[in-house]
Amino acid sequence: MAEPTVAPKGVVIHLHGGGGRGRGLLNSGLGRGAVERGYVFVAPNGFHPGNRWERDWSVRAKGTSHPRSDADFLREVMAEVTAKTGTEGLPVLLAGFSRGGSMVWDMACNDPDFATAYAPLAGAFWDDLPDSCAAPVRLFHTHGWNDRTVPLEGRSFGGGAVVQGDVWASLKIIRATNGCDTRQPERSSYEDDLWLRHWTDCAAGEIQLMLHKGGHGAPKGWSGRMLDWFEAGGA
Repeated sequence: MAEPTVAPKGVVIHLHGGGGRGRGLLNSGLGRGAVERGYVFVAPNGFHPGNRWERDWSVRAKGTSHPRSDADFLREVMAEVTAKTGTEGLPVLLAGFSRGGSMVWDMACNDPDFATAYAPLAGAFWDDLPDSCAAPVRLFHTHGWNDRTVPLEGRSFGGGAVVQGDVWASLKIIRATNGCDTRQPERSSYEDDLWLRHWTDCAAGEIQLMLHKGGHGAPKGWSGRMLDWFEAGGA
């Protein structure tokens, strides 16, 4: 955990990818940027001994099991953070990369009140996809057009026993939850190598999709853009 030198105005949590470490994210662009803007930055470790990666997250997926619920674990982390930093009731951004990004999708769907906004990067639902989600959310998903590790359309492992979900299908579920009845985005835009789609006129919540031409990673400036978006929504 890293704390700002001023009274904190909220919390930013970033979940590492499969096999990663939370400690390494403390000096990431998002970590430094969050603290500079006055947020407490938290980067917990997933821990699932015996799994493909010991440091992983309990992403909901057919054909997999985990020794603990990371939804429960993250609530415990949040309770400890708010008790230590006095941030209870302040805005929370939950971000995550790859498997951490998939965990962000699961939290947004099943525990929408956990955070104020959700920013998954290069990870989405895994099959079987949920039929619906609990409540509308603010979500900004970022993905590489050339991502071969987590392709936009997903991929399967073990002869189809475990399947990464389709990003487009994942977005459809959130659109339905948010009441985006027209299906198509209210507007689309592009900035250099970034292509964006904006669902901002739904019955509730907000959905942003940002695609970049790279692979399994973040485009340049991702962290600053995420924090700008988070704050623009009332953070």
